[in-house]
Amino acid sequence: MNTILIIEDEHQVRENIQEILQLSDFETLIAPNGKIGLEIAKKQLPDLIICDIMMPELDGYSVLSALRQHEATVNIPLIFVTAKVERSNFRQGMEFGADDYLTKPFTPEELLNAIAIRLKKQAVVERQSQARLDELRMNIAHSLPHELNTPLNGILGMSQLLIENCGNIHESEEIEIAELIHTSANRLYKLAQRFLLYSNLELIVREPEKVRHIQEKVVKCLAHKIINPVSLTKAIEVDREKDLKLELQESTVQMPEEKLSLVIEELIDNAFKFSLPSSEVRVMSSADDSNFSLYVIDNGKGMTVQEIEKIGAFFQFNRKSYEQQGSGLGLSIVQHIVKLYGGELTINSIPEQQTIVKIVLPC
Repeated sequence: MNTILIIEDEHQVRENIQEILQLSDFETLIAPNGKIGLEIAKKQLPDLIICDIMMPELDGYSVLSALRQHEATVNIPLIFVTAKVERSNFRQGMEFGADDYLTKPFTPEELLNAIAIRLKKQAVVERQSQARLDELRMNIAHSLPHELNTPLNGILGMSQLLIENCGNIHESEEIEIAELIHTSANRLYKLAQRFLLYSNLELIVREPEKVRHIQEKVVKCLAHKIINPVSLTKAIEVDREKDLKLELQESTVQMPEEKLSLVIEELIDNAFKFSLPSSEVRVMSSADDSNFSLYVIDNGKGMTVQEIEKIGAFFQFNRKSYEQQGSGLGLSIVQHIVKLYGGELTINSIPEQQTIVKIVLPC
């Protein structure tokens, strides 16, 4: 049984709405003003809220704004009821994130139809959210053990070899084994750092107040001074410096240096990982008065439309066909960072031919 919170300062209207809902088998909560209604919403977490706009203590717009700033209440559907019919009032309500509008007086059928539509849409959203969560769990179950066990086995195996053959191994071989241990440990460390970063970003994007604070705090950096050295470093790491083609335009971008560096590192890493040696990887940038655009283009295995839609943490494509080392966190991290700083990421790809990743950020 769904629970609906009624926030209405007019006693008779409040009772009428409550009676209609109870006769239709809804559980009801009531509040005589916005302040009390907001407190009830945070404590009881109703399935839907019906809220008047003009009220003492706290008006409907303030109630909605407060609800949308908290993770627990951000997705609760809200229907405004009001005696006002001006277009500007409707527009203002929608800008605050209202799900629907009912103008007083309304019939029981109009009220119940509006509620049914909102609850149905909310159910679809919840199913989709649950499906994404289930997919993430499945991807973690399939990918994470491999990503953890591979470097751990390297560390355990090589260290055991040193212990069991202490004094019988040539110095050069000891150095080689130590380097292998260091490589495995470094891979494990990077996985842990990526996972912590991804988890932190997931928490931030679910809190509108934190997102707003980050976006309002203008932090700029010179894009080409970050992109150039990060791209070259990645190319040298995989011995593909000759494959890298840089065509960069000088521009500032609204993103901290460390975040832009991370975005570039992940994109270049993917471009080299999924393209063959001696194939070109191009990094291009351009800017106008308002936007900075970055393109990373590789001529590798590409992705289908379905694969692009499924990009997410711990999701890897065609692992049986392509030997990969990686958790699949890279593009998920990039998506979160770009969105967090008011940008947009798009991917266009032709399977077995080319992938173009485009990022647009405010200048």
